[in-house]
Amino acid sequence: MDTNDDRTLYELVGGMSWFHELCERFYCRVADDEVLRPLYPDDLEPSRYWLALFLAQYWGGPTDYSENRGHPRLRMRHAHFRVGAVERDRWYEHMTAALAESRLDAALQKQMLEYFSMAANHLVNTAD
Repeated sequence: MDTNDDRTLYELVGGMSWFHELCERFYCRVADDEVLRPLYPDDLEPSRYWLALFLAQYWGGPTDYSENRGHPRLRMRHAHFRVGAVERDRWYEHMTAALAESRLDAALQKQMLEYFSMAANHLVNTAD
């Protein structure tokens, strides 16, 4: 990645469609996961949609997420779920796999994985 490039990660990956595709791959894995699947409603589509909008916004894209849902407040939005080390690790595992399939530039992938690790750890709200 050119360190002099002042484009956002959102722009570098190609925009909104990239985030929708990432979240589609992620939720395909969640759908088959015996640990994570029970945490979600029957219809995964709204979760997929909002995650794509959130990530796009976080990485410099449109502010559609905040305009429709307000401040992300990740811990508050996830507080009613039991999130321990097992759930955290599964979430990170599936997101890592979904990201790997995108064949993203290594520097961009590293940047995203660092964020996903921090976010996953931040949402842990119970000891196993």
